[in-house]
This record gives sequence, structure tokens and C-alpha cells, in this order.
Amino acid sequence: MSEIKIESTIRDYLLEEGLLRKKIKDPKLDFGFQFAFPPGQGGHIMAVFKPKDKNLIIVSSGTQISDQHINALNLLKNNKKLHYFMDLRKFFLLKDVFFRIDVNHYRYEISDQKFLKEDRIISKNSLFKSIRKVFNCAAYSNIILAQYCSGKIKEEDFDKSKDFSESDFSLYS
Repeated sequence: MSEIKIESTIRDYLLEEGLLRKKIKDPKLDFGFQFAFPPGQGGHIMAVFKPKDKNLIIVSSGTQISDQHINALNLLKNNKKLHYFMDLRKFFLLKDVFFRIDVNHYRYEISDQKFLKEDRIISKNSLFKSIRKVFNCAAYSNIILAQYCSGKIKEEDFDKSKDFSESDFSLYS
């Protein structure tokens, strides 16, 4: 019964804020939801889920670096590409988030865990602090990437609708 209660609570929080996209179905999960944050058309796709037999929920954001940025990173000299991924690691460690970086495939995942209280409830404030924490790390990682790739990518090479550069990350825009 408590799994249903926490699932419906999180679903309600996401619905109240206009974030919910779809339910995630996976046999390894008690439940999961895909959502877009911040609210609106330009939101970043994220997920919140509860692994089976665990007393926690995970907020997660995955990023696949675009082909244009991959090409730009590969043009960098003096191991600057590896410096980019090291800077990501250092930043994620400083922000106290979990992460997996796949340098060979130019992708990474950032997550935060929230352990559930004895009553199996999570507050809306606690959930959204975790969502903002993960989102801000993803947004900042894109800023770092843009700095490393500065001058290596022409603006016309982008489809801006697939890039953070179109968003100002404001919750109120």
C-alpha cells in the first residue's frame, strides 16, 4: 500500500506543477515518471523513480552530447577533451550528486537520491530541491561544454530546438 501512496504523491506533485510527461514501465522499478523541468515547452527531460526493494527515490537526468559538440571536442588540442570530462567530474563531486560519465560515447547521467522517511512520505519541497539540484548540474554542464567548444561550432550548424542554448533556465519566463 505504501508504494502506491508514494507513487501517487509524486505523480500529484508533478501534475500540480505541469511537469509530468509519462509513466516509466520497467520491471526493476516500483514506479517511475518522465517529466520536463522547468515547466513549459523548453523543459529538460528528466526522470524520478523508485527502484524495487529500495527505500529511496532517484531523480535523474541523462545527457547525450550533440554531434556538433562531439566534433568540436575532438578538434581540441592538448587533451582538452579529457579536461572537459574531468571538469564535469569535479563539478558533480562538488555539487554532491551521483553521476556516470561514458567518455567513449559522449554521454553522462546525473542523479540525486532521497531516502524515504519511516512513514514513506516525501515532501514536495524535498522532491523539488532534488529536481532543481540535478537540473542545475545539467544546465551548468552545458555551459562548461559551450565554453570548451567556443569558436569551434558555427551557430548555423545547430538545430537550437535540441539544445539548452534556447532556454534561459528561468522558471518564470
